[in-house]
Amino acid sequence: MSQLTHLNQRGEASMVDVTEKDITDRSALAESSICMSAEAFALLSQGAHKKGDVLSVARIAGIQAAKKTSDLIPLCHPLALTKVAVDFELQPEKHSVYITAFCRLAGRTGVEMEALTAASVAALTIYDMCKAVDPAMEIGPTRLLQKSGGKRGDWRGDAPENS
Repeated sequence: MSQLTHLNQRGEASMVDVTEKDITDRSALAESSICMSAEAFALLSQGAHKKGDVLSVARIAGIQAAKKTSDLIPLCHPLALTKVAVDFELQPEKHSVYITAFCRLAGRTGVEMEALTAASVAALTIYDMCKAVDPAMEIGPTRLLQKSGGKRGDWRGDAPENS
């Protein structure tokens, strides 16, 4: 059985010491989605929202969020990411946007939280920019699809439903 690792010898929450871990190439891919009304989707897909290019703003927000994950999630290590990519796939039949976020670095700890944060913030940014048209949008699921590197090696979840 796996043990939680963010506890110190007194059982208190603490940042994990990764000093002795090997530096390896690490990456993670996460997904999210946002489903909206036909009207909101039409405006988004046509680039006709009054607030501008929704997906470009959401991409930048996701990248910025990945870089600031340690400021948002307690006990996350600040990381020098070498790549962050946030991509979108419009799904007209569902009136939804499928979001993927990829993060990479050479370091002592993984980038799963950064990829998940990027995907989540991209979805939240789309919500923020489109909420005047559709406040009932639904975000999710948000989940890790795969990771590579580190002591535990590579991991891959189920194939994404939306890709």
